[in-house]
Amino acid sequence: MQNTFFAKNPSILIFIGLLALFTLFVTVGSEATGMGFISTSFVKTLGKTLCLCLIALAMDLVWGYIGILSLGHFAFFGLGGYMIGMWLMYERTRDIVMGSLMNAALPPTPTEIRDAIGGQIFGVVGSNQFPAVWAFAHSLPLQLILVVLVPGLLALVFGWLAFRSRVTGVYLSILTQAMTLALSLYLYQNESGLRGNNGLSGLQNLPHLDAVPQSLISIWFFWASALALALGYLLCAWVVSGKFGSVIRGIRDDEQRVRFMGYSVEGYKLFVFVLTAVIAGIAGALYYPQAGIINPGEMAPIASIYLAVWVAIGGRGRLYGAVLGAAFVSLVSTWFTGGQVPSIPLGFYTVDWVDWWLVLLGLSFVLVTLFAPQGIGGLVDLIAGKLAPNRHGAPLGPDQGSLREEEAEK
Repeated sequence: MQNTFFAKNPSILIFIGLLALFTLFVTVGSEATGMGFISTSFVKTLGKTLCLCLIALAMDLVWGYIGILSLGHFAFFGLGGYMIGMWLMYERTRDIVMGSLMNAALPPTPTEIRDAIGGQIFGVVGSNQFPAVWAFAHSLPLQLILVVLVPGLLALVFGWLAFRSRVTGVYLSILTQAMTLALSLYLYQNESGLRGNNGLSGLQNLPHLDAVPQSLISIWFFWASALALALGYLLCAWVVSGKFGSVIRGIRDDEQRVRFMGYSVEGYKLFVFVLTAVIAGIAGALYYPQAGIINPGEMAPIASIYLAVWVAIGGRGRLYGAVLGAAFVSLVSTWFTGGQVPSIPLGFYTVDWVDWWLVLLGLSFVLVTLFAPQGIGGLVDLIAGKLAPNRHGAPLGPDQGSLREEEAEK
């Protein structure tokens, strides 16, 4: 029993237990199913925060554990949102079109219905024809497959080209950022087939559920986000444990030595990169129906930089640290940018936190990097008593030649 996965990783059960209690508390307090002291808008905020925690897990796995500072994971996040958004917008528009055609003298043909749907969706870009990328928009199962497949394939192609060329360090980060920028600029064009800078809107309205209030729909998405975060945490914890976890940490710390030991470094990198892209895509597919809209601006490179800041503040190399960092920054950002923090009049200037929030976030990142590199997760370690014990000169390893504490500190 002592050798079981959960026995070796008790933090997993603690995390899932706390997440379950938090989910129960929000459910009971929501307007839909409980006492109503948590508003529907705040339930949506909490649901979106859980989705951001999920992509932060993916970022921590690819950066904190295997050492790839990806500045492009929000591209995968956005692609997942676009894939589910296409179905939501198609079906919702179809309901509206069918309702308006019910009073027609003659029943509409399938072609007329499709043209009417196309006109409603693409009229803003001067078209009524469905682009090829919308070929499966009518099918929820196929679009759900694309939520996983599209980000995964993009990550597979990009990762294979980059890793086989042995691009590492800051050059790899620049390439991931360039990929995100190129994709964002492409989606801004009307020819992309995704309505250009208009993006996809009305995603909060689930098709065929007009009678269901938003308060209940928000709870459904909150539950789905909590379940996805729990499963994502379990998956990431499994990946970083055992031999596989040791190898990817080795790649992070000394890539050449791991390669000389006979491991396929590129294969490990590619697997983690694709896996985290899929996780990011799933997070995006849950996030944007709660946000209600997605456009190319959501995939700008700055969003991926924010993601790295969240993980750094939370403490990279700690899965719970990534979750804490994303949740903390997301909720504090909502507080500052929502106008809930009073401005500070200085006489000659008034500090408006809506304008100064990003400055405060950047300053926090610098301070954490310089003075608390372990981030919020380091505080959790301190409270839990997980800091390295004082060995008082005892060997740091099993061999007689292992470094001793006083040597390691030099």
